[in-house]
Amino acid sequence: MSRNKYMKPPSRKSMIILIVCIVTGFIIGYSYNLTKENRKLSSSYVNKDESYREDLIQQQERNKELSEELNGLQQTIREYEKSFASNEDEYDTLLQEAEKLRLMLGEFPAVGQGIRITLDDAEYDQNNTNPNDYIVHESHIFRVINELKISGAEAISINGQRLKSNSYINCTGPVITIDGNQYPAPFVIEAVGNPDVLISSLQIVGGVFDQLINDQIVVTLERSNQLSMPSVNGNQS
Repeated sequence: MSRNKYMKPPSRKSMIILIVCIVTGFIIGYSYNLTKENRKLSSSYVNKDESYREDLIQQQERNKELSEELNGLQQTIREYEKSFASNEDEYDTLLQEAEKLRLMLGEFPAVGQGIRITLDDAEYDQNNTNPNDYIVHESHIFRVINELKISGAEAISINGQRLKSNSYINCTGPVITIDGNQYPAPFVIEAVGNPDVLISSLQIVGGVFDQLINDQIVVTLERSNQLSMPSVNGNQS
């Protein structure tokens, strides 16, 4: 005669061991995923630090170049002034050249015809999570300023602040800093000079304006018959 065999229920000790194993596995899995995320964040911070370091180096190099340019212009002025006494025939020409250089250095107020360029951020795109893709950066402003200088601009200002030959311009998020003063967008760049020459140089095919538009920057341009800029010391006359 056979006897019925019943399955013995798991003991309390076995249940505790099972629960401990499950919790331990969960903790190990969570720790692994957390470690992966930390490594990703660490890598991201390293990349950002490297980018900031490169930007700082570029700004330092740019400041050095501007300082050298300023020293060179000041030396040229001194040479012109020394030659005035011994070269009376060339006095007027040298005097005009010296005045142009002083105008570039911002020592004199600037008045005359020219152009006004406005750079503004593009509209917010909810599909683009990176705001750097649609805001104005110092690189955009440098492109405009360099082209204006090459084209013979006698004086340049940004949002009413007169630029020196060694002005320091830096971008911090949505604002730019010019010689320690911060300005938000839009950025209004004014240049005293021949409007036709300045506009033609900016609008050349593949030139500065085309590059700005490709970077999603909103650009407007107008000519002015009368622009007035103070000296770097704030004097109007």
